[in-house]
Amino acid sequence: MNFPNFYVWALTFFPTLVPLAVFETIKQTQHWANEIHHKGGVIAFVPTMGALHLGHISLIEQAKMQSDAVISSIFVNPTQFNNASDLVKYPRTLDKDIAMLEEAGCHALFAPDVSEVYPKVQKGQWDFGPVNSRLEGHFRPGHFDGVCTVVKKLFEIVTPDKAFFGEKDFQQLAVIRKLVDYEGMKVEVIGCPTLREMGGLAMSSRNMRLNESERKEALAVSRVLFKMKEIKHHHTPKELEKQGRAELAEAKGLQLEYLEIVDGDTFEDINDWSVKRPVALFAGYCGGVRLIDNIML
Repeated sequence: MNFPNFYVWALTFFPTLVPLAVFETIKQTQHWANEIHHKGGVIAFVPTMGALHLGHISLIEQAKMQSDAVISSIFVNPTQFNNASDLVKYPRTLDKDIAMLEEAGCHALFAPDVSEVYPKVQKGQWDFGPVNSRLEGHFRPGHFDGVCTVVKKLFEIVTPDKAFFGEKDFQQLAVIRKLVDYEGMKVEVIGCPTLREMGGLAMSSRNMRLNESERKEALAVSRVLFKMKEIKHHHTPKELEKQGRAELAEAKGLQLEYLEIVDGDTFEDINDWSVKRPVALFAGYCGGVRLIDNIML
């Protein structure tokens, strides 16, 4: 019995005992996925850039409940960084990440080199209107084209039935849903709630780069967002934006990039609370670390 067949057999009858399979090549990953699908299994995919935290593990847990086999990926995607130094500084903790995935019961990991994913780097371009042109799209030109490029490649490699993403990256999640519709991909994109550290800071791999004082200063972000939700009905969206920005401007150690309230489906500005999914989205710097956060209003 060769490895893939034995693996699928073990996954079927003893899912909690199957060790994490680590693949570095596209061929290995596709062989694994083909075997799972051949047996009628449902594959759930949790793509990451590593430096895992409990937010990522919560995605693995959700994926396990909705599939027969869970595969994650760890790939620091160069095409989505418009700042070269940010790419260099991005934390890389592969050994620790593998241990966390194994403990969480993830079944497989695709951890390729850049040359495996991009034999020749070619970044695509997509236009989804305000969904990928505003906010992150404006402040990080080309970022979402890089995200779409790598997600499309990963979906083609892994061939998942379901893919799980955190709602902390709210705009990215919206862009990926647009991508799947536009490209006609047969994968269900599932958003999962943001996990927060003690005090309210949204969990992020970038938090590793915050020192102790910066971590305390960063708590102002969630504090302001929670307050905005609490006082929403006393203000128009524009008034609430203005108040939130004023409070963040007074917060020590924070440099505001944007705080905007938009329609969570179209990413267009709103003038009242009649839309179904109003959302407040934040981006800014604490020290030299760029943070994003959001809250549904």
